[in-house]
Amino acid sequence: MADATGDQFTERFTLAEVLSIGTELALGQSLDTNAAWIAQRLAACGIRCRRHLTVPDEIELIRDALVTAGRAADVIVATGGLGPTADDLTRQALAEATGSTLIEDATALAQIREFFRRRGREMPERNRVQALRPECARIIENPCGTAPGVQLQLGRAQCFALPGVPSEMRAMFERDVAPRLRSVAGGSVIRSRILQTIGLPESELGARIADLMTRGRNPEVGTTAELGVIGVRINATADSPAAADSLLDEAEREIRGRLGDAVFGQDDDTLAAAVGRLLVKRGATVCTAESCTGGMIGAALTDVAGSSRYFRGAVVAYADELKTAALGVSPESLRRFGAVSEPVARAMAENARSRLHATYALAVTGIAGPTGGDAEKPVGLVYLALAGPRGTVVREHRFGEDSDRYAIRVRTVRAALAALRLELLHERTTG
Repeated sequence: MADATGDQFTERFTLAEVLSIGTELALGQSLDTNAAWIAQRLAACGIRCRRHLTVPDEIELIRDALVTAGRAADVIVATGGLGPTADDLTRQALAEATGSTLIEDATALAQIREFFRRRGREMPERNRVQALRPECARIIENPCGTAPGVQLQLGRAQCFALPGVPSEMRAMFERDVAPRLRSVAGGSVIRSRILQTIGLPESELGARIADLMTRGRNPEVGTTAELGVIGVRINATADSPAAADSLLDEAEREIRGRLGDAVFGQDDDTLAAAVGRLLVKRGATVCTAESCTGGMIGAALTDVAGSSRYFRGAVVAYADELKTAALGVSPESLRRFGAVSEPVARAMAENARSRLHATYALAVTGIAGPTGGDAEKPVGLVYLALAGPRGTVVREHRFGEDSDRYAIRVRTVRAALAALRLELLHERTTG
């Protein structure tokens, strides 16, 4: 277990650091999906990840990161830098970090040769470097590629170096690393759950569950906000999966009771999926009339499998003349009020509902920026209309002149879906 750090909460855990190696990752040229996956698998083994670190292909930086992690963590999982090219430096950095010599591993070399033989090819001489390991290390076989992994003791930490190719890394982690980590963690497990919410400001949501977010509690509760959606994370630690799940269930019931209708789903659930379930339950259908979002609401709804049961279609009327031709918005309304206005949003929704024969229609018109705004109608101004059996409601949203185009459009999509969800929750008949 981790040494005392002054934080009573972290003292209860075996701690890990995840090191991602590669200049392309450090420069943002490639997306690092390995770190998140590894952290989740560590938690399943009862090990808490304390830090993710990304370093470029520079041997001094890799070596120093390894040495620092070896002083602070019980487990290190490093990915990348085990290929056959000159910028693959993880083996050498591991040797320098441990004061060890690189030696050729005969078994690893034979496995690499066999990999090429099965594909009817001779092993290029350059791949021979992949059979090198620090003298103090053991090889982790790679069943899917030519880059073996390495396991060694580094400071106080058990260090596992794996290739950066996700499919290879995952196979090696599950087969060889995870079983060893479970013994390191002493049999405890960390189970996680996320409750997805929308509609409550982060400050209000935080106030409602403030006592549950106290440091040192088990389960641990925290929040993550992203463009209008707030995820409430619950992490429970126990001696068995069943015991951890029991803690999660209890915390979930309490949080749902405090947050009410703001909770729309769990884990990877999407707002569009939650809306779809309610539409099916009500036997209702929906269509969209979109300007500033360019079809993003319809795309979100149809990303859900089975959406043909309730999604009628979309009219993307970006140009004013199409708002008139396809959606029947009067030229007089466009001239008098402008395309971004309450009357235009209302007409778009009501006419789309009528023409597409849907129970509900969502319509949006706004200024996504970065240009096109003024003092009266700034960037971020959006009118959202919902037409349904109980009439039409239009709401004005101001998503902020300092927000970028993507953020304004995503917030608009989520606001539209959230409005429809609340209407479905409180509407007992479909009309």
